[in-house]
Amino acid sequence: MKRLAYILLIVSVFQLVSTKRSKSTPPPASTEVQHNFPDDIKAILVDKCATSGCHNQASYKGAGNLLLDSWEHLFDGSSNGAVVVPYSPDNSSLMYFVNTDPNLGTTTEPTMPYNGTPLSKEEYLKLRDWIVNGAPNKDGMVPFSGNDALRQKIYMVQQGCDLVAVIDAEKQVVMRYIKVGKTYATEQPNNIVMSPDGQYAYVSFWNANLIQKIDTKTDKVVAEVETPRAFQKAIQIDESGLKLIVCNWYTHDMIWIDATTMSIVKTFSNGIRNVSGFASSATSGSFYITSQFGNTFYKMLLDGSFTTHTIDGNASTTISAQGTPDPSGILFSRDNRKYFITCTNTAEVAVMDAKDDKRITTISVGENPQEMVLSKKQPYLFVSCTNDTASKLEVGSVYVINYNTHEVVKKIRGKFFQPKGIALDDEKGLLFIFSRNDDKNGPPPHHSSPCDGRNGFYNVYDINTLEPYTSTRFEVTVDPYDAVSRF
Repeated sequence: MKRLAYILLIVSVFQLVSTKRSKSTPPPASTEVQHNFPDDIKAILVDKCATSGCHNQASYKGAGNLLLDSWEHLFDGSSNGAVVVPYSPDNSSLMYFVNTDPNLGTTTEPTMPYNGTPLSKEEYLKLRDWIVNGAPNKDGMVPFSGNDALRQKIYMVQQGCDLVAVIDAEKQVVMRYIKVGKTYATEQPNNIVMSPDGQYAYVSFWNANLIQKIDTKTDKVVAEVETPRAFQKAIQIDESGLKLIVCNWYTHDMIWIDATTMSIVKTFSNGIRNVSGFASSATSGSFYITSQFGNTFYKMLLDGSFTTHTIDGNASTTISAQGTPDPSGILFSRDNRKYFITCTNTAEVAVMDAKDDKRITTISVGENPQEMVLSKKQPYLFVSCTNDTASKLEVGSVYVINYNTHEVVKKIRGKFFQPKGIALDDEKGLLFIFSRNDDKNGPPPHHSSPCDGRNGFYNVYDINTLEPYTSTRFEVTVDPYDAVSRF
């Protein structure tokens, strides 16, 4: 009897301990993905698209690397970049593939859901309206919102669509498209500059007598100023962020603009010809200006007076000929002791001494060098060479130059096609390289867009390894031309 009582006691204690342990141990976590879509959008994207063999966790890598099982994953994009851009259904490629009615917008094959029943008109319109309203999650949060004052972004003008693409540096995908210009005609935004504090971007146009100002916190056009004529070839902001200078390609007029009030301070003609690029000198308070043809550049003060200089030391000419440098871009070193000029005709970068404006040396680069950007973290000057031919489907390169020794560190020969604009996120160590791809012999775009012409694309490189950061070819709308980072 005592033995039986002892056994029952042990069993009771074991049951008590087991019961307490089961109460204190949490149940296993659910493996179900929290979709976070509004219910009516979840019924389309999750229930009809994130299915077996398509865009779910098990299959998405074989479906364009597009995962649609959650709101968060949607904005990671696909192998071709962003598929939904908040507030911009016309430039959201997902909408092209689910649309079967050309009257509603762009259509692209194959129609999605693949081998399934196409979306109804009502479902398509529901998706479109959701994107028009910012593509919020079930709690009303819009993608890429928050931290607006400090978010690192890349701004890129697209000549073929009158758009500025805003790229989130963290995810590297397009997060917004800003409509620029004033008319329905193609006004060709061709240059963009950033204020020193990163709070405003300024856009010039080739086919409009207009300069527009973008608030980089809201990504909206907040002010503009009309210029006497169109064809603004170049634009630059001074070190204070208070003054803009633009020029007219045909009249050669120079225009000073108050960047705060967006009003013209002064317009003058002073004999400077064929302006291609500007650079602001932090030490002398003057602007350096390249003349696109010949060997000439200018050094101009705020009153419009200027001195004429030449890259090669020969007599000044503004006519292109065999052997003339034909200067394009110009950029000061971070210590302002020297500056660099891309020479499109001789395929060189000229290194100039800022003290006497004489040439220190030249660095051979690829064909048709255009834009330059300097790194703060690495001693690198990056130079886009638009026509440096590699193969029929790979045209262009980016040269990496040690700006201290003037030696070529590497020639980046990526899968580019006419790279021109480049922008740098130094904090994350990423270089964004934008290919115009406006030649019919370029790589076929993944999809079309509402604009006439061929879509362009960009690649992202790691500036520490000088290798691709990702294999994604981020497709954008027509003719990505110039770019600048916010910070």
